[in-house]
Amino acid sequence: MATLTPAPSPAHDDAPRLAPAAATPERREARRSALVGNFVDQFDIFLPVIALGGVLSTRSTIPDGLVFAATLLGRPLGAFILGTLADRRGRARVSRGALLGLSVCTGLMVTLPLHTSTWAVAALLALRFAAGFFLGGQYSAAIPRALALTEPQRRGHLSGLVMAMSPLANATIAAATMMLTASLGGAYTTWGWRLLFVVGALLPLILALTARSAHAGPAGHSHSPHESDNRDPAAHDATDDEEERVTGRVVAALFTLMTGLWLFTMMGVSVLTSSLRPHFSPHDVGLVMLVATAVSAPTMAAAGAVSTRVGRSRFFMAFGALACIAAPAAYLVAMHAASSGSIVATTIAVATVQIVTVSAYGPVGAYLAEHFPESRRSRGYGSVYSASIVLPGLYPFWLPTVTQWLGRSAAVPLVLCVAGLLVTLAPAWIRGSNVGGYEKVS
Repeated sequence: MATLTPAPSPAHDDAPRLAPAAATPERREARRSALVGNFVDQFDIFLPVIALGGVLSTRSTIPDGLVFAATLLGRPLGAFILGTLADRRGRARVSRGALLGLSVCTGLMVTLPLHTSTWAVAALLALRFAAGFFLGGQYSAAIPRALALTEPQRRGHLSGLVMAMSPLANATIAAATMMLTASLGGAYTTWGWRLLFVVGALLPLILALTARSAHAGPAGHSHSPHESDNRDPAAHDATDDEEERVTGRVVAALFTLMTGLWLFTMMGVSVLTSSLRPHFSPHDVGLVMLVATAVSAPTMAAAGAVSTRVGRSRFFMAFGALACIAAPAAYLVAMHAASSGSIVATTIAVATVQIVTVSAYGPVGAYLAEHFPESRRSRGYGSVYSASIVLPGLYPFWLPTVTQWLGRSAAVPLVLCVAGLLVTLAPAWIRGSNVGGYEKVS
């Protein structure tokens, strides 16, 4: 009976779940695709939210929250369908196809008039849903593939770097939007925003084309999907026991963990940004969030590396417990600083919120991938990662009710505390099932 490749070190008790490292050129290409791919993913998903925030409010009655929700609903479907296809047909090929689809969807948005005619609204929402579908498929294929081609002791470091692409992408969009609005003035809402969507369409196209050339052999023929993915033959013959280890309890716990992390994102980024607008000019709000998201990138990368040393379950449990206290406190300090009008104090406080919330994403790529066997890894990773975003992403519909119950000053801190509890309890729930993530054993 075939078994998965044993761990290279007894200090790592879950390393056998991923295949051994491949040839160095293949590893480099897979890591590059995961890093740049996640940057492109985050750039395109948040592009309408940041770049069209002011445009939709002045030229259209389309709620930007509805545009974001359409993207969120497409992601789980893409993760499941394209993730399943990636497991069966090859992750490199599916990742390239998803990038090309994303490029087309974003490029078509450049041609849309932003007004309230029925066809324009329907086209915008349909394109964002389709973009979410391809986004869900792209990272479901690229990130598990890169982690499978990485040594166990380096997966946390790679995961942290990949996840750090998210705040870097947000900071890039914010900086570009600020520069265009400052240089174009009113012309930005007329046509200037389209420049950012041209960039958003070119990025996945360039990544897809360069990835294709990187896989071409000396005669110009592409490797097979299995060669591209460096699939371990033993992993294809994983036993029924290995498949059964991914129980409903484990999937539910991973879903719980990701729900807590997405709540961190929505409260610590989206809601916090809107809470600053009554106190500062749009330029100052953009500057504060630009600095704060840029600060969170290195802490997110560091979190991935730390998880290898202390164990991923221990990392999440400790981080969540700390965030239960630190995140609500930092948010309240940020709101107090904003009400006083101090841009410096607000920037420091908002950066602190980012550090004690979204930095926890660092190890999550490796942690999710290590809980699924080879035959189900892309589908499992992508489905958990994407489906868990829907409820937190729909906060515009449920947060006002919580605010009515508790008041404006208590609602967001309470949600942040709940998010910390979810992040703390989920790994303990998994460990109770005797199926743990990549752990360091003393």
